[in-house]
This record gives sequence, C-alpha cells and structure tokens, in this order.
Amino acid sequence: MQQQKDIMIRVRNVRKKYRLGQIGGGTLRGDLQSWWARKRGKEDPNTLIGTDQRLIGTTFMALNGLSFDVYKGEAVGIIGSNGAGKSTLLKLLTHVTAPTEGDIDLYGRVASMLEVGTGFHPEMTGRENVYLNGAILGMTRAEIDAKMNEIIEFSEVGDFIDTPVKRYSSGMYVKLAFSVAAHLDSEIMIMDEVLAVGDMKFQKKCLTKMRQAAKRDGKTVLYVSHNMATIRDLCDRCIVLDKGKIVFDGDVDEGIAIYLAQKSQSTDFVDYSQYKRDNWFKRDNLRLQSARFQVPSVESIDHTQPLRAEYVIHAREEAQGVGLRFEVRNEVGNPLATSCLYGLDLHPGENRFTAEYDLRVLSPGQYSNYFTLFTLGEGGTHTVEDWVPGIQFRLVHTFLEGELEWNAKEWGAVELPQTRLVEQEHKA
Repeated sequence: MQQQKDIMIRVRNVRKKYRLGQIGGGTLRGDLQSWWARKRGKEDPNTLIGTDQRLIGTTFMALNGLSFDVYKGEAVGIIGSNGAGKSTLLKLLTHVTAPTEGDIDLYGRVASMLEVGTGFHPEMTGRENVYLNGAILGMTRAEIDAKMNEIIEFSEVGDFIDTPVKRYSSGMYVKLAFSVAAHLDSEIMIMDEVLAVGDMKFQKKCLTKMRQAAKRDGKTVLYVSHNMATIRDLCDRCIVLDKGKIVFDGDVDEGIAIYLAQKSQSTDFVDYSQYKRDNWFKRDNLRLQSARFQVPSVESIDHTQPLRAEYVIHAREEAQGVGLRFEVRNEVGNPLATSCLYGLDLHPGENRFTAEYDLRVLSPGQYSNYFTLFTLGEGGTHTVEDWVPGIQFRLVHTFLEGELEWNAKEWGAVELPQTRLVEQEHKA
C-alpha cells in the first residue's frame, strides 16, 4: 500500500460549474422567450430535446464530485468521450482555472502541455521561452543553461531556436513545448493529446520520454488521449470519465474496455456543426459539417461490398484541389489503412458530395475512423485544414463454401486479395 508521503496529486470532491450566457445565439424572439420563461420559473420553450443533463438552469456542471489520488512514479491515463471533462480536469490541476467546489493538492512542481502555445510568449524567441518556463518552475539561469542543449536537440527546432515563436508552425510549437516540459525540473508532468500535431517519429520519441520520466526518474505522469494504443503502452492505471464523473479507476485494459463500450453506441451520421476542435487547431477556412455512411446498419457492413459515404463541407472561400483522407483505425486507435480522395473544388457555402470506398482488404471486425481535409503543397507536402473523429463501424462477411474464416488476432486486420494459382504440375 502506498505511503502518505508518496502522494503527488490529491483531488477531493471537486466540482466545476460554468455559468452560461443569459442571451443565446438564436433569434431575438427566441432569446426573449427563453428569458421570460426563466423569469417566471417556467421550462425554456427553446431548449433542445436531449439537452445534456449536466445543464442545470443557466449553469453547466463540467465536473461533478471527482476524488482520486495519484502517486509518485505512476503514469495515469485519463480517457473519455468528447465533453467528458478531461481537459477541464487538467486545467484545474494546472491552475488555469479554479474548482467551484472541492480541494486539489499538488505535492511537487508541475510541467504541463495543455495546448499549443500555453506558457509561451509569442514575441519571445524559442530560447527566451525556455528561460521563461524554467523561471516559472523556480530554476536558476545556470540550471536552465545546463539543460538547454538537451532541450534544443530533442525538440528538433535548433535552426529556429532564436526565432520568435509566433512564426513557428503548430508542429514546431509542439516539439519545443514538449521538450521544455519533459526536460526542465519538475515532479509532475501533465500532458493533453496535443501530440496529434507532431509527426509519427516525434510522437514515439515523446512516449518513450514520458515512459522514462515515470519509470526511471520517478516522475508522476498524467496523460489524456483518444488513442488507446498509447494509453496501453504508456500507462499503468486508467481513469475513465463520463459526463463529468469518474466511472472507472483502475486497470488499464479494463478501463479501455469500458471506454470502448461507451463509444460502441454507433450511428451512421455525425454532425460536426457544434464540434469543438482541439485547441491547437487554428485553421477554419474549410470545415467538415457532417458525414454519413449510406448503410442499413453500421454494426453490420459487408466488407466485400463498396461503402458509400456522404459528406457536407463548408467553405469560407473558393478552394481548389482539396483532398479528403479517410483513415481507418482498429478499436484501440492504431492506424491500419488510409484512402485519399483528391481534386475537390469547393465553393463558398455548403458543398455536398458522395464517395465510395473499397474495404475488401480489411478483415471482418470492429473499426473506427478519422476524416482529414487537406490542401496540397509542393513536393507532396500538405496542410491539414480539418481533422475530426469519424464513425464507429463493424465489418462482417458471409462466408461461402470453401472459404476460410479470417482470424484477425493471429493473421492481422489486412486481408490481401485472394492468391491466384498460376501453375500446377503433377508427377505419378
């Protein structure tokens, strides 16, 4: 059993309420109807059916009664669907905002990375921002100098370390911000899923560094992610949030199973009009408004038949040569396959189109996907315009006489086209 002195984070009965605006975003008539109903203590006639139950009057309960301890050397994954309260919890732990009720005690210095640019001054250079963050942690200039070369080398932005960070791309921001958080002296590391911006090689390097921080250096790591493969790889404990409450705290595999069960209530349609993009995502010229699979049921899609998907994209201005990436992942978030649609010419306003996908190479099983809108640059480079989680779906196959039932766990999720016999001999 852990000793009292080993506790690094203590959370007790924490609640966080947000007060909603008195005037909404609808018509003037609707806002006045809502205001008059509230004044008389009546039900709002403009409240949508299925409104989140955490909405109480004019306040929203983002977190409701959270209590847990985190110990020295633990790597804890925090998972849950969008809107579960993960980012709000991290903002409370890093004192970005204060809890409405309850107590949070931190027994050590905190290095955090919640969103691109947090803790960075845009007018200062990368090097100056390293000094700034070190000073915030209480380090002397000599202590920071001793870490500087290691930070620059790990971040891979050495050529631009003396450039103001306002000129950095999102990827450069992430690399330097993570390097600062990982190398400066702290006892607690708190990381949101901003690593989605970086390239795959850098993501692996970051996960290795966080694993070393917990296991070798004895730091406490809190990590939020939608990628269950990284949660399983990095963490030895899992907290699952749902609608502002802890629904599980314990074994990683059990927590992932509970999270996946929450997500398994699949639908063939996703509306992104109110979807909140990640904080690092600043571009808004192109937005995926909705996506729909044209199937009788997403729980039973014949993988031998083409899959049709209908998309609605909103464009602020003319855009030529836009691409749409359809990324297929397994149930724990590992990328498996990708299909790209190129050459979309979009006009201001709503653009609707239908695409068809051949999924025969995928074996029967449970899958998820992401949609990415992008524009092409020179030499095959591209700029991400929008990136959103897609639709959960299950592929099935009605086996014919003489066919083998595919074992995805042993043979993999990709089923290559049937082998063709080209020659056969027989000698008696």
